[in-house]
Amino acid sequence: MEFSELIKARKTIRGYKPDPVPRALIEEIIEVAKWAPSSMNTQPWRVYVVSGEPLERIREGNTRNMLSGVPPKRDFPMREAYEGVHRQRQIDIAVQLFDAMGIARDDKARRQDWVMRGFRQFDAPVSLVLTYDKYLEPAAISQFDLGAFSHAIVLAAWERGLGCVINGQGIMQSAVVHEHAGIPDDQVIMICIAMGYPDDDFVANHVKSVREDNASFVYHVN
Repeated sequence: MEFSELIKARKTIRGYKPDPVPRALIEEIIEVAKWAPSSMNTQPWRVYVVSGEPLERIREGNTRNMLSGVPPKRDFPMREAYEGVHRQRQIDIAVQLFDAMGIARDDKARRQDWVMRGFRQFDAPVSLVLTYDKYLEPAAISQFDLGAFSHAIVLAAWERGLGCVINGQGIMQSAVVHEHAGIPDDQVIMICIAMGYPDDDFVANHVKSVREDNASFVYHVN
C-alpha cells in the first residue's frame, strides 16, 4: 500500500477479537516503527509489551480505582480538559461513536461502560506501554519522539492487518500500570497503545474521524 493510502485508510479500532497476537508479529511491527524520526538519534523510547494475566490485572486495577473515585494520576503533568475548537472536535467524534453504537444521551450505564473501555485498554489482547527515562524530564523533545514512534507503530500494525488505539485512559492510573507491567520508577509512562485484530462486528470500528481543511491551519509565509 502506498503511504498516502495507508495513512488515510488507518482507523482507530476500539473493539477487538480475543485472538492473541503472535510475538513475532509484534516484534516485526516494532522493528519497522523504530525507524521513526528521533531528535539527534536519541531513540528515547522503551516498549513494555503487556498481555495475558498482567494485562488483566491492569484492567482490573484501573477499573477498581476509577469506579471507587481514585483521582487519575499520570507520570507527567498535562492539560486534562480541552476548550474551544479542540473541545468541539472531541465532542464531534464522541457523537459519531455514540450514534454508531446506539448509546442514547440519557443512557448513563452504557455511557459509563463506554468510558471504562478506555481504562480496560479497550479489551484488546495486547497493550504496548511506551516509556522514557525519567532523567530526561522536562522531556518535551523525548515526548515528541515517542509521538512519532507511536504513529509509526499504528501504521505498521494497520499494514499487517492489526488495529490500534493510542490510549491515554489506559495509563491514567499510572501506579497500577507500573506495578503490573513491572515498569521501574526510573521510567516515565508516556502512553499505551491497545493492539489486536479488529472485530468487524463492533460497529464503532467503522467510524472514521474527519480532518480540517488545510486552509484552517496552514499558513504560507513567502
